[in-house]
Amino acid sequence: MPDHATSTDPAVQAQLDRLWALSPGADVLGLERITRLLTRLGDPQHALPPVFHVAGTNGKGSTCAFLRAALEAAGHDVHVFSSPHLVRFNERIRIAGRLIEDPALSALLGEVLDHADGIAASFFEVTTAAAFLAFARTPATATIVEVGLGGRLDATNVIECPTVTGIAALGMDHEAFLGDRITDIAAEKAGIAKAGVPLVTMNYPAPSRARIAAAAAQVGAPLVARNEHWWSDTARGTIRYRDTGFSVVTHRPRLVGPHQSRNLALAIAMLRHQGTVNVPEAAMRAAADWAQWPARMQRLGGGPLHDRLGEGRELWLDGAHNPSAAQPVARALRDVAAGRPVVLVLGMLANKDAAGVLRMLATAVSHVIAVPVPGHAHHAPAALVAMADDLGLTGETATGLVEAVDSAARHDGAIVLIAGSLYLAGEALALNDEAPD
Repeated sequence: MPDHATSTDPAVQAQLDRLWALSPGADVLGLERITRLLTRLGDPQHALPPVFHVAGTNGKGSTCAFLRAALEAAGHDVHVFSSPHLVRFNERIRIAGRLIEDPALSALLGEVLDHADGIAASFFEVTTAAAFLAFARTPATATIVEVGLGGRLDATNVIECPTVTGIAALGMDHEAFLGDRITDIAAEKAGIAKAGVPLVTMNYPAPSRARIAAAAAQVGAPLVARNEHWWSDTARGTIRYRDTGFSVVTHRPRLVGPHQSRNLALAIAMLRHQGTVNVPEAAMRAAADWAQWPARMQRLGGGPLHDRLGEGRELWLDGAHNPSAAQPVARALRDVAAGRPVVLVLGMLANKDAAGVLRMLATAVSHVIAVPVPGHAHHAPAALVAMADDLGLTGETATGLVEAVDSAARHDGAIVLIAGSLYLAGEALALNDEAPD
């Protein structure tokens, strides 16, 4: 899929320009290109610290954030590979706890590109190779790898012997690549299963459970399913995780939304069902309070964009870009708003189900301001307003986020949510001087 990245560092930008000049990344999933590229680089994927490999339609990034928080609370250095970035390309590669620095990033991209002639590797494949090269060269206790798209044919699936794998929530997205049935998507996600490696899953409808179980059985992966092998319950201020012979009670996560309690429980289940890295109970509890994951029901702090709303107003941000992601956002938004009106600033890519997202959010918002997503093919703002009108919502268009926030400021007493695209979320963070670190 097309990706977009620029850098303020000239050396990094030079390598990104080289990457685009190769015209990589025909929209074809597969492991042949990444395997050839990694072979030329000495197969760094075989030298990574123990890998926690996470797939899912929604929630996989948050699950990775909880894993990282717990592992770091236990005193471990942790590598993390995630996507997409929101503001800086560097966000994709975290080396032993710190985002990769520009000099190291430019050198790694250059090294990978020097070995990429004739392969036609995609943007994501080159990025994956650079991350694995960095991780193999730097000591750490663990590596967290977030699947990019799908699982079975995703570039990260060259990892042959992870310490544990996990699947977060399932939903419809990327149907052109993964299939137009939820069971097909479940099977693609389950393609990260490996022989003898525990595959930890949420609870899903029976047809998806069956497809995942079949995929796990086919490769000989022990299946560790919620409500069969582990359980979690959420109370007003706590969650309780339990499995055979073990239980732990944590605070409800600092990350907003009831779905985050399930993501935390999945992370704990993954930690519990691997035997490589020691993570004590206290570190699991700490993960609820320590985990951060930007643009997932994130309340923006004071900054140039937020301050346009005026003192005492709330500006929230979420990258929800499919209906299954929008549903828990709507629930969280109702809790956050506590009866106040909500203005939704919405921009969505052209290949996303905008009507489905709006249907999910309609119960929690009172007014929609539709905006373009700069630099990307997107739903026309006027079309989004028409969809909102069909749902009984008032709406208007704006040329961009600054104009939209200025318009939202005229709605007295309302809180404002920017949503619909991670690219739009990245723009909001940049405008608010709140880039992830």
